[in-house]
Amino acid sequence: MKQYGLIGYPLSHSFSKKYFAEKFKNENITDAVYDLYPLENIKDLQDLLDENPHIKGLNVTIPHKMAVLPYLDWIEHDARKAGAVNCICVIAESPLQAAFTGEVGVGGHDFRLEGYNTDLYGFEMSIKPLIKDTNHEALVLGDGGAAQAVKCVLENMGIAYKTVARKPHPGNILFNQLKPHHIEQHKIIINTTPVGTSPKIDECPPIPYDAITDDHLLYDLIYNPEETMFLRKGREQGATTKNGYEMLVLQAERSWEIWNAKDNRL
Repeated sequence: MKQYGLIGYPLSHSFSKKYFAEKFKNENITDAVYDLYPLENIKDLQDLLDENPHIKGLNVTIPHKMAVLPYLDWIEHDARKAGAVNCICVIAESPLQAAFTGEVGVGGHDFRLEGYNTDLYGFEMSIKPLIKDTNHEALVLGDGGAAQAVKCVLENMGIAYKTVARKPHPGNILFNQLKPHHIEQHKIIINTTPVGTSPKIDECPPIPYDAITDDHLLYDLIYNPEETMFLRKGREQGATTKNGYEMLVLQAERSWEIWNAKDNRL
């Protein structure tokens, strides 16, 4: 039985497990399972793989998207550029293959861990149809692993952006420094924080919503609830809004393609 799954901590709410269970059922895939692997510390990844030798692929979520990088044998270019990985491909590698390629697993293991960021694909494909003018500038709310993927996509699309965060960092704007003129200047606003996620649906990032107009696009990576307070406040100001559900579907399908692209897996 081929095993796939999600690592992160905590994993009380998982889109991925439900999505893949339905996918396997609808597509009559009977030789695969998708499980949740709560991993409080990323250093336990090696033990997880040793205990589950049939794992072929893993998705990665909070808080490990950046912390997992040193544990990987190879990282795809854009994932390295983003500095975050949300998809790991586990590939069987015999000692002979390792000697031939000159590469040895980071942990001295007999498999190769490849890192990808399918959030990049999911985000780009879901937001691109909504962007009519790439001269618009963007505000990226948050500066975690998901934000790195968003910023990488914006750079690839030629869209200038500013990061809004709670902690000072060169070039960032602090939430408590955000003014209406920042909103007026940046017509694309992307929430990458977990603020507003169910069950705390009465919360939203602290930005000057009154400055939002019908020229704005508000995109929230959150998908539960379907309309966050962030999106509702934007919609009430006339903005175009979109949640993160399509992005999740696209990134999940891209992960599945990556996991099944080679024949020499464990």
